[in-house]
Amino acid sequence: MLETTEQVRLLRTTDLAAIRRILDADPSTNVFVDARLRAAGSDLRRLGAQVWGFEERGRLVSLCYAGANLVPVAATPAAAVAFADRAIRAGRTCSSVWGPREAVVPMWRTLEPSWGPARGVRVEQPFLTMCRPPSVRPDPLVRRVRMDELDLVYRASVAFFSEELGVSPEARDGGAYYRGRVADLVSRGYAFARIENNEVVFKAEIGVATPRAFQIQGVWVRPDRRGERLAAAGVAAVVAAGLREVAPVATLYVNDFNLPARRAYARVGFTQTATFMTVLF
Repeated sequence: MLETTEQVRLLRTTDLAAIRRILDADPSTNVFVDARLRAAGSDLRRLGAQVWGFEERGRLVSLCYAGANLVPVAATPAAAVAFADRAIRAGRTCSSVWGPREAVVPMWRTLEPSWGPARGVRVEQPFLTMCRPPSVRPDPLVRRVRMDELDLVYRASVAFFSEELGVSPEARDGGAYYRGRVADLVSRGYAFARIENNEVVFKAEIGVATPRAFQIQGVWVRPDRRGERLAAAGVAAVVAAGLREVAPVATLYVNDFNLPARRAYARVGFTQTATFMTVLF
């Protein structure tokens, strides 16, 4: 353990050039961490999380974002184990570990004796990208959510979160943090929905974005409207807006067992470029 953890160190603002080199090697797969670091600007102390680095022969080769989520970036097998060792020493403060499967597998293997059992493990999550206009006609009724519609989309977002993760985002603080997150996305023009009779029947968000890529999250269709192909047309609308106004590459990742969603995304034009894995606590 000592042999690996000695190669991990807390990165600082002086490391930004080296961090940028690693993130830029795969801006689509790394969009989440990239977006977080861009939001912090030139001072990592504003990040609200730590970034760990793994070095080989004095050169930074791998990163790990350590905040509410533990997310490895370009992690070699040795780096994955070293990051897990560091996390065990620091104690668990994250609610999930996720990222490229080839890194999360050895991380979880190391973490599980100390942090397990997990509440859920999504072993295989296809990571999808596209950079061309959608292959299906975007739903013309899907549009950006207005701030006066926040309550509507918040209720739909709670339904999505509870269904997807098996817990309610309102369990800890009555939903204050989660509502703030939804409000932020609405205010930035990143929340999209199809609203009929004052009810959300489809919603999705551009959850994170950089000038290089954006990631679609929170795709949800009201249960009684499923099977109408609202998801494919709705996601196509979000992709079209994102490619036109946000970044040249759209990304998302999906559980391998969610076959209806995978079929919908394939119809839109997404193709798999990586595989993610998520461990939930």
